[in-house]
Amino acid sequence: MKKHCAMSAPCKNASPALPPSPHARAFRFSRAVGLLALLTLFGCQQQQQAEAPEAPPPTVTAVKAESRSIEEASEFVGRVVAVNRVELLARVEGFLKERRFTEGQQVSEGDVLFKIEPDQYEAVVEQRQADIEKAKADAGNAEAQLARAMDLLKSNNIAQAKVDELEAAASVAEASISQAQAALTAARLDLDYTRITAPIEGRIGLAQITIGSLVGPSSGILATIVSRDPIYVQFPLTQRELLSARRAIKAKGGDVKSVLTKARLPDGTLYDHDGRLDFVDVTTNQSTDSVTMRAELPNPDGVLVDGQYVGVVLQSGERESAILIPQSGLQLDQQGVFVLIIDAESKAQIRRVETGPNKGADVVIAKGLESGELVITQGVQKVRPGQEVKVAPETQAEEGQLP
Repeated sequence: MKKHCAMSAPCKNASPALPPSPHARAFRFSRAVGLLALLTLFGCQQQQQAEAPEAPPPTVTAVKAESRSIEEASEFVGRVVAVNRVELLARVEGFLKERRFTEGQQVSEGDVLFKIEPDQYEAVVEQRQADIEKAKADAGNAEAQLARAMDLLKSNNIAQAKVDELEAAASVAEASISQAQAALTAARLDLDYTRITAPIEGRIGLAQITIGSLVGPSSGILATIVSRDPIYVQFPLTQRELLSARRAIKAKGGDVKSVLTKARLPDGTLYDHDGRLDFVDVTTNQSTDSVTMRAELPNPDGVLVDGQYVGVVLQSGERESAILIPQSGLQLDQQGVFVLIIDAESKAQIRRVETGPNKGADVVIAKGLESGELVITQGVQKVRPGQEVKVAPETQAEEGQLP
């Protein structure tokens, strides 16, 4: 018969418990050490988190979106063209004797610029004058002979045929005078052409021929004169742009010639004097489908130079109100253009916008902003939407001292 031991009391006949193995004791010890280390690390982290100070809000630069009065403008590339441009050529052949100007100087109409040796042409003038005198003498002799023949004809002492011959000789003599006078006029013109004068007022360029050279009609350009004030600016406009501009101007009740024209110089600044459109070409360039436009501008100081490239800014003259912000405030992502504004709680918020044309360093905001809203322009990379920010003073931002 088997003996049953009570649950509460140890069984006297049960086998004694075996001591734990060395491996079990090592496992229990390592687990206890790991648990202790984990508790210690967790406590340190909680202590560090409790002791770490809260990071200050990032400092940014922000400007107010301004509503300003602007003019609609389009910009093109144009070339400066002198109103008058003359290339001086020699009209008679001879050796160049004098040059009476300094290259680059302002010359007046009628100023003598070059002089060709006149000796041979003066001799031709004298010869033609002598020819006139001879022709007049011959004409006088022919008239006298004809007069005597007419007296003899009254008494039938001369044949009618002889009288007719003398009349013809008198007519030829008169014609010889006219011929000699025409030759004298041509000789005097050639003599005048030895003095090459300025046909217009303007600045004269480099002399292409040196003193002592043999010049003539085939020797090429001696120098070039260009007028300075006023001056033209020519630029191409595609048919599409021209039609669009005309419709926009007519819709406002304006005239194409009333469009204000400004020139942008190579350094990016606007030329001091404004001009007006004065010509639209009557033909289209078939290779570019563009029409040449021309504006006339004052040029009293000679800032604009013939052949120079400039920007051409066309303004309709109608002022409109628009919101402008610095271009540095614009950001771009996959959804389009946006800016970061600062709300009433000094937190940065994303605002989607639609942009218009650039106005120097600013850009027109067609949609998405209200006048007076603060737009972040510097420090955007440090800001997350919804994050509180601190706006730096303007003087600190201008000196580049943003933290």
